[in-house]
Amino acid sequence: MRQSATIAILDDDAGVRAALASLVRALGHRARSFASPEAFLRAAEPDPDCLILDVQMPGMSGDALQARLLAEGRPIPAIFMTAFPQEAVRARVMAAGAVAFLEKPVDCDEIAALIAEALAGGGAPQTKV
Repeated sequence: MRQSATIAILDDDAGVRAALASLVRALGHRARSFASPEAFLRAAEPDPDCLILDVQMPGMSGDALQARLLAEGRPIPAIFMTAFPQEAVRARVMAAGAVAFLEKPVDCDEIAALIAEALAGGGAPQTKV
């Protein structure tokens, strides 16, 4: 696993963003938090090494962001989380290369392992619904 990777966290819940950012920093990485996909797209920063994102957010959804990034030639490893799992969304994001599709609440140890997997660039995709 690479150290000091940049992990972007996208969730409309400030508490989720804060908890995940704390975990990412504890793992030795840089955390960038965004309340929406639109805020992430407006950021004038290089692409992160990995995304951790909610599926359902006001405005653009997490899966719509993934589709847009891929269309722009910006494939970023993504770990999706949702409180409202839907098979169609799971199938779509996994087919598009997501690292995982998890149901909230998520386990910190599992997120840490998935970040390591995403940064290593391998492993079988995970789906826990």
